[in-house]
Amino acid sequence: MARISIQTVPVDGSPEGLTLPSRCDAKAGETSGRRYVSPNGSDRSPRRTMRRKLPQALALGLVIATATGCSANDLPRLGLPSPVTKEGPMVLQMWQGSWIAALVVGVLMWGLIIWSVIFHRRKRTGVEIPPQTRYNVPIEALYTAVPIIIVSVLFYFVARDEAKLTQVSAKPQHYVNVVGFQWSWAFNYENTETPDPANKDAAYDVGTPKDAPTLWLPVNETVQFRLTSRDVIHDFWPVNFMMKMDVVPGVVNKFEVTPTVKGEYRGKCAELCGVDHSRMLFNVKVVDRADYDKHLADLRAKGQNGAVPSGVITMGSEAK
Repeated sequence: MARISIQTVPVDGSPEGLTLPSRCDAKAGETSGRRYVSPNGSDRSPRRTMRRKLPQALALGLVIATATGCSANDLPRLGLPSPVTKEGPMVLQMWQGSWIAALVVGVLMWGLIIWSVIFHRRKRTGVEIPPQTRYNVPIEALYTAVPIIIVSVLFYFVARDEAKLTQVSAKPQHYVNVVGFQWSWAFNYENTETPDPANKDAAYDVGTPKDAPTLWLPVNETVQFRLTSRDVIHDFWPVNFMMKMDVVPGVVNKFEVTPTVKGEYRGKCAELCGVDHSRMLFNVKVVDRADYDKHLADLRAKGQNGAVPSGVITMGSEAK
């Protein structure tokens, strides 16, 4: 049998017989002037990178927090306007509660992620795979049960408040038939979607995309909106009322509000309805009852008594 001989050859110009120290012979943290190289090939310390990025992240968060332009009074509302109706605080509380629930879940998840990053990092000299956890039935059951509980609780409060917000009375103090058409609004005061020809108190106002109409309402009195469309689907949204509802052809949707704060507010269509959707605007003016009655009298004096077609019986866009 042939005999094989092995001869050692110097590596990288080192003297023959010199034993080169291996990476594992050096203790962690003793680099002896050599640059540290992690097991994955990176020569940059992850902790040094984290320390360098932390001030940048804090500065970015500070800029985002201050650039919103929110005052101390606006911050608790989390982006919603101040309530100006009796129903508004209910919507605001539901909005705030949803944010609180989301923040609690977010803080819990962020905490678990940060805790795992800090206390379960791979060591600099470690190359082993950390212990793997799989097929853990209790943990998987927990991951399934907790989201179901959270969604069920949120669903209960939303369904409860929605039922109250959409509840209408049999005889409100005022009716306003809101008629949506491309691309403006008409308001039939003291009339429903089926106007009464004998109603002497009724009046109407019609807007255009160029001249937005103004909806007048009496303060501290209940108004029922009955929403109809003459062409396509619109969405009636008085922004500060914190309530909006679809305006659907052939369907009468309705909701009630009680304005509690006098002032002028903005409204718009919240459903994409065609070319001039962005110009489908209106104003809302909440006034005393005497001013409301005077406005209706002024409309009737101009010949705007009765009502415009609501679209429930006559479909299609009538020229106005």
